Amino acid sequence: MGNIIELKDVQIYQQSELVLNNINFVVNDNDLVYLIGKTGSGKSSLLKTLYGELFLKHGKGSVSGVDLRTLGRKDIPMLRRKIGIVFQDFQLLTDRSVLRNLIFVMEATGWTDKNLMKNRAESVLKMVGIDHKANQMPHTLSGGEQQRISIARALLNNPPLILADEPTGNLDPETSEEIMRLLIAVAKEEKSAVVMATHDMSVVEKFPGRVFRVENGNMKEVDNLNQFDPFKTLFND
Repeated sequence: MGNIIELKDVQIYQQSELVLNNINFVVNDNDLVYLIGKTGSGKSSLLKTLYGELFLKHGKGSVSGVDLRTLGRKDIPMLRRKIGIVFQDFQLLTDRSVLRNLIFVMEATGWTDKNLMKNRAESVLKMVGIDHKANQMPHTLSGGEQQRISIARALLNNPPLILADEPTGNLDPETSEEIMRLLIAVAKEEKSAVVMATHDMSVVEKFPGRVFRVENGNMKEVDNLNQFDPFKTLFND
């Protein structure tokens, strides 16, 4: 079993402010990992470090075989090709169709063959059950449909790792459960590990995985969720 993520003695900064300290974090092939914590606790900063928006300056880290310590701006497309990212607000381009959204990402991550790009885009759209919407504009679709497209986009490069930042945050409970079932199913099919930041404890309970609590600048694995009161722990410290 290989380590998709390995962080050792990591410090994460937003500009000059220390956000997370002494982070040791290992994610293996096919893991489902949740990051839970208050808004501003550092969950998103950790994800941004993993996908190269924040550079690692202190400690050791690797993601999908890429050394985060030596990562430069020119290396980010190579890193992003090994990671799929699902955002809360979908981050779809509003000036082009669903299919063109996916092709744009493929071009940005090094694809050049137009036929291969079209075939892969259509394949992942079919995988998430929305291939019939390929030529529509994103704003004409529901939130659940837009998040399906976001998941399809994350799968384009068949990455060993999917990072999801509050992927159900803008969805109603029924749609949230549907999206979670889809995300976990396609990740399993594609043999991708998933690391997800979430506030939604019902999702964590329905779809069990490893759980890490992020608070007070630290991150610690929660061993027994059944004995874990998230409201007491996260909001009453």
